[in-house]
Amino acid sequence: MPQVPPLPPLEQLIGRAARIKVVDVGANPIDGTPPYASLLRTGGADVVGFEPNPEALAKLNLMKGPTETYLPHAVGDGQRQTLYICAAPGMTSLLQPDPAVLSRFHGFPAWGQVVETMSVDTVRLDDVEDIIGAQFLKLDIQGGELMAMRHAETRLRDILVIQTEVEFLPLYRDQPLFSEVEQYLRSQGFVFHRFYPTVSRVLSPLIVDNNIYAGLSQLLWADAIFVKELLRPQLLDDGQLLATAMIMHDCYGSIDLVLSFLTAFDGRHGTQLGADYLAGLQRHQATPEAA
Repeated sequence: MPQVPPLPPLEQLIGRAARIKVVDVGANPIDGTPPYASLLRTGGADVVGFEPNPEALAKLNLMKGPTETYLPHAVGDGQRQTLYICAAPGMTSLLQPDPAVLSRFHGFPAWGQVVETMSVDTVRLDDVEDIIGAQFLKLDIQGGELMAMRHAETRLRDILVIQTEVEFLPLYRDQPLFSEVEQYLRSQGFVFHRFYPTVSRVLSPLIVDNNIYAGLSQLLWADAIFVKELLRPQLLDDGQLLATAMIMHDCYGSIDLVLSFLTAFDGRHGTQLGADYLAGLQRHQATPEAA
């Protein structure tokens, strides 16, 4: 994950805060620190995570704080599905790896080799009461993200920010790609904000610096950030404006978006949160610690 600029928490800059409820689908800590870690550190978040891998779930429960809950469910359409367990745990998926595509890149034919299949029950996010009222949704389930969101339309009414893994090439058979995810989320009122980050790999047979993990020109996947009513913040209520601003500042450092939402709030109430925000950022930039 890229590092968020070392900014003070939003509450410190404007004197207001919102409590954020986070849903993390595919919470396996294999990818390191989650984007909402800053919210946990300041005590501003409650997290409900989903992780069906028993080893990863045990690790999460060992590391968790008092505001974190982890559930052992596979998220999908509520039906029984085939789980394709791959040689590399990070490629295990409800979708079957596509050897023809994987063969174009170093390492992937071995990592994506299916070593076992098993039937698993999945849950629909719309049927999980623990996540009612969540504002921040993160998904990383190897191509199953669109299926999970299609069965979460009731929950998406409350969600304000989504971070989801998206792919640009179908590493799995019948895998939805970024364009399909973006179109679906646009239909639900979300606007694409940015990638966080993008990942490329070298097309075989070329290899760079004898490193199979090296990237070059071909993008394979990314995490994509979507924001509810990014262009029409006037459609959000006061709590939603402040919660979105807090997520986008504390987790992503998107100061221009944050300022636009705080300005929308100010326009309703005659407050000066936007001016306070800019002044706080300028003070932070001027301190020796910020250099």
